[in-house]
Parts: sequence; C-alpha cells; structure tokens
Amino acid sequence: MKRLLITGAAGGVGRAMRPRLRDMAQTLRLADMLPITDADTHEETVLCDLNDAQAVREMVRGCDGILHLGGKSTEGDFETILEGNIRGLYNLYEAARAEGITRVLFASSNHTIGFYEQDQRLKTTDPMRPDSLYGVSKCFGEALASMYHDKFGIETAIVRIGSCFETPANHRMLSTWLSYDDFADLVACVFRAPKLGCPVIWGASANPAGWWESVGAEAIGWHPKDSSEIFRAQIEAMGPKPPADDPNSRYQGGLFTVEPIHQRQGGT
Repeated sequence: MKRLLITGAAGGVGRAMRPRLRDMAQTLRLADMLPITDADTHEETVLCDLNDAQAVREMVRGCDGILHLGGKSTEGDFETILEGNIRGLYNLYEAARAEGITRVLFASSNHTIGFYEQDQRLKTTDPMRPDSLYGVSKCFGEALASMYHDKFGIETAIVRIGSCFETPANHRMLSTWLSYDDFADLVACVFRAPKLGCPVIWGASANPAGWWESVGAEAIGWHPKDSSEIFRAQIEAMGPKPPADDPNSRYQGGLFTVEPIHQRQGGT
C-alpha cells in the first residue's frame, strides 16, 4: 500500500502497531484526537474528531486502507459513545465510500458477546449478547460494516478483540489475550488478502483456555502463534482466581457486565 490510515494511533494498541506495521505501506497516516509528537520519517499525523464528518473525510483522503482503532474504547456515557463509536463510525464508512477505499479492519470487541458465561464455547455465528453501551456500539459497528459491504462492496475484517496488551493482566485474560505480534500479523493478512469479504474474526492468540472456536482466520492465512499459557504461573502467583459468582469468573465480558449506565456530567 501507498498509505495506511491508523485511527486511534495515540492509544496503547495504536502505539504498539506502529513499529510492527511500518512495512505495510510507504506511509502510515496516524490519526487521533490527541496530538502525536513522535512521528517517524515514514509517518504523518492528523488531528481528527470522528464526530466531525468533514474532518473524517479529509483524514481518509488518499489512503488505501484503514485500520480503525479509534473511538471510545471503554464503557462511558451514551453521548460520548454515540459521538465516537456510532456517529464517528458512520462518518468513517461514509468517507471511505466517498473516497473509494474498499478495505477496512474494524476493531470490534468481545464485549459484543460479554453476557455469555465462561463455560460456553462460541462461534462467530452465535447471537450477540452485549454487556455494556460500549458493547452495543460495537454491535452497531458490525452491522454497519456488513451493510457497507453488501451495498457498496467495502470489505471489512470485523475483529472481536479480546484483551490486546503486552501481557495478560489477570485470570480472565488467560482466555482473551491477543498479543501485539499476533494482532500485527492479523492486520498484515487482512490487507494482503486478495479477497476478504466481511468476516467476523475472534481477536485472540492461541490460548488453550480460550472460549471461542476457530480463533484463526484461515481463509486469509492468519494463524496466531502466541499463547497466554507462558504467563499462567505469573498470574496465579498474583492471587487465586475470583470466586465462581464474580463477574470476572462468570461472564466472558468480565466486569463490563456490572458497569452502571453512566451519565454525562449534568445529564439525567
């Protein structure tokens, strides 16, 4: 590719992807609401609020593909989620359609299915059971990506990311962990595939304790290599697994299942 756009590039995952994806395109366009001050010679930066349709149109112009990590990445009040994850994603797909961009990786989330219990093994075809307003926004995003594929031919890899961090941080993440290297390999497979379509892909490494069937996207050649098991002793040394009725031990979405409905300051 000549230019790959990474939204949410100032976030933790965005920062981790930058050095790992430097060979994916001649130029990485890094976009975020926060300024990025450490751009390398092969990188360019854009300040953009996803809620601003014109700014989003300018952000995507001249790009060959989009790695969409932007938006609200945790639970929050509805207005914030509406702006970043619902209206913001609509703005992104409309801009992609208008600019002729036909390949996107959409960072969805395990919180689209967070109310399934941890003893249930899921396929991507199982009904959604979101655990939060954040999870609902990702359900919307998956539906929007599907519609733009069927109606306009924009191919999207819908990646339901589990827990993408340098290392797993707790017992639950032994099942949901996605290593930075595995995610970068997935990104490369998505943008190199001759044909993508609009698949839903479980974004998890090769964790023996995983809950999701077929975490690999064999059709595009992705086979995760890392495993959370090498961290099991470290996690267990931190303390015992929470009791069975604790959300972190019962539900796949963990603590998101007990998040309240947040109100924007001054709201009702």
